[in-house]
Amino acid sequence: MALADGVFAIAITLLVLDLTVPRGLNPDQYREALRELLPDLGAYALSVMVLGGFWHGHRTIFRWVRQVDGQVVALSVLGLGAAALVPFPTRLISDYGREPVSVAIYAGAVAALGATHVGLVALLTRRPWLCGRVAPDEEFAHHIRDLSATVVVFLVSIPLTLVLGAAAAWCWLLLVPLKVFMGRRARRAR
Repeated sequence: MALADGVFAIAITLLVLDLTVPRGLNPDQYREALRELLPDLGAYALSVMVLGGFWHGHRTIFRWVRQVDGQVVALSVLGLGAAALVPFPTRLISDYGREPVSVAIYAGAVAALGATHVGLVALLTRRPWLCGRVAPDEEFAHHIRDLSATVVVFLVSIPLTLVLGAAAAWCWLLLVPLKVFMGRRARRAR
């Protein structure tokens, strides 16, 4: 768990390192530099939310785990590698946000991270002996639905870049009402 916490913390920290304003600017240059920083701040906020959500999800998954095997370790390391990669596509959408390829690369990185989490939960459902306290089937099912929604939305945005260009990134906002709906449904089921 400590390794995962460290990877997510470092990835989030790397996101902020590019947020700078040069020194020695006159007031007009300073205001212009702040305006130019807006795409960086937007990309930063998006990736902090994405990484924060996946960090929380990772902690939830491993709250169930009492022992690991090679496949759990492999999927975890793969997911941590995807999390550590997120600062790179974040920089791409910050610098080249109007390029469809940047949107597709970002979406692919987030979908890959989500897919590793879906794989972990699916693996745990097939290997309940890895969980000391077996999570209720409905809790596993909710987690898989929640993660799968994220993966699907980000994956769907990749081919949409061919039609909509970089505007395909706006479909990521579909996750907000979708997650609210799914969260309410899960709470009612409990």
